[in-house]
Amino acid sequence: MKALTIKNIAQALSFMTIAIFATLISNPVYAQSQNVATAINVDQQLTIKGKVSDDKGPLLGVNIVLKGSKIGVITDENGEFTFPKSLSSGDILVFSYLGFEKQNIIIDAKTTYINLLMSSDLVEMMGAPNADKPYKSKRSN
Repeated sequence: MKALTIKNIAQALSFMTIAIFATLISNPVYAQSQNVATAINVDQQLTIKGKVSDDKGPLLGVNIVLKGSKIGVITDENGEFTFPKSLSSGDILVFSYLGFEKQNIIIDAKTTYINLLMSSDLVEMMGAPNADKPYKSKRSN
């Protein structure tokens, strides 16, 4: 009878060992949750649109370039533009137009639309034009 009891105990222990092992394998152990919010601010990509005008109305053909690159756009007949590349906070857009002061606009996290009023730049001519003799082209055919 003693052998039968030891056999029953051995079977019970092996069953319990298998049950505990299966429980541990089937339940994941979480040391740290994957949904923890981090304090690191990921660069947010912003699509920038806007309108450029002067005191008389919208300006056609204003150059808008991302500072330090060759990426840019010009305004349409309504003075409106959509920048072709998504920008990040801290990027600088340079607005330039002949006869107007160049302006730098720094993009922040809240910038999505720029309404810019450009001011005219004083252009001085040095000297006077010479109107005593007619202009002759240096080309020869």
